[in-house]
Amino acid sequence: MFAVSTALALAGGTASAQTALPKNDYARPETWLCRPDKTADACAVDLTTTVVRADGTETVEAFKADPKAPIDCFYVYPTVSMDPGVVSDMTAGPEELNVVKQQLARFGAKCRIYAPLYRQFTLTGLRAMILGQPLPGSNDPAVRQVGYNDVVDAWTYYIAHENKGRGVVLIGHSQGSGVLTRLIAAEIDGKPAQKLLVSALLLGTRLPVTEGKDTGLFKSIPTCHSASQTGCAIAYATFRDTVPPPANSRFGRVEGMPGMEAACVNPANLSGGSGELKAYLSNGSEIAASSGPRPPWVQGKPDPKTPFVSVPGLLTAQCVSKNGFNYLEAHVNADPADPRTDDIAGDVVTGGKVSADWGLHLIDANIAMGNLVDVVGEEAKAWLAKR
Repeated sequence: MFAVSTALALAGGTASAQTALPKNDYARPETWLCRPDKTADACAVDLTTTVVRADGTETVEAFKADPKAPIDCFYVYPTVSMDPGVVSDMTAGPEELNVVKQQLARFGAKCRIYAPLYRQFTLTGLRAMILGQPLPGSNDPAVRQVGYNDVVDAWTYYIAHENKGRGVVLIGHSQGSGVLTRLIAAEIDGKPAQKLLVSALLLGTRLPVTEGKDTGLFKSIPTCHSASQTGCAIAYATFRDTVPPPANSRFGRVEGMPGMEAACVNPANLSGGSGELKAYLSNGSEIAASSGPRPPWVQGKPDPKTPFVSVPGLLTAQCVSKNGFNYLEAHVNADPADPRTDDIAGDVVTGGKVSADWGLHLIDANIAMGNLVDVVGEEAKAWLAKR
């Protein structure tokens, strides 16, 4: 998906950088992937899930969004665009449509969803950089500013015309988390908009906090410790316990900021310790085609037909600090004696080999989706109770 250091860099640039590209008009519904008044809303998708238990039995779980949800969610998607060049266009392709299905639409049970399209640094451009063949404009600060400018414009429009004093959860992954981290620091932390913040879910990133503390880059927005806490942040990057981050890992530590470390908040147990992950895993392709093959869900049975599968009891996680890295360590509770799968897909696989430095970046959202949705529901109640 997207290296954290690269994500923050591409979300960066200087505040004074200008581009020749015209501003987007976020009053227009077509500049949004998801917005409550959109006729063809990308978040109005089938999220039906087959629950596969350890004994191989299956039940189907339906999903229904709540159009009267009491709070909002504002989402910035990760690096997915396959558009040519380094800056994407404003037309949603299959990759943008798929990522909101994987990472966002399920939050519609707890919040009204706003997801702007933005001219992000493309996956095409990122891959070229990784191969040492950067495309024209890759290192231009003005080019790297475009996506951030778009999200600021979308946020400004949302606050002025859509919010109407409602609480809001900010949700991002990878490049999206990098953009939101910058937006929170500049536009929300210590500003009037902070009173609207229910929480920030910054997934697949390395949010800098002071060592041993719950604030750092954000001065007045701490990391979350309970679902009744509001105005806080949940941040993590996921690795298997069997494949910890190697020395060259893209995630789990903060570079160039002495005294800072990467925040890790376990969405399955905000107070600390281990917790069961309520994963909603894709029953088709994952967020990116670079994930490895997936074993059958149940030995000797055809896979279910629903777009998602839930595997209660299979996955647990805890935040750990090991070898200079802070990260969410996921454990698969494999039981060869039962018929259910003993593994999941989600690793980045290149040339048939797992790229350990990426961890489970592709499924940072999927692997804890049920936990995150539950937390947002509880935070919404807490935020409303404090009004």
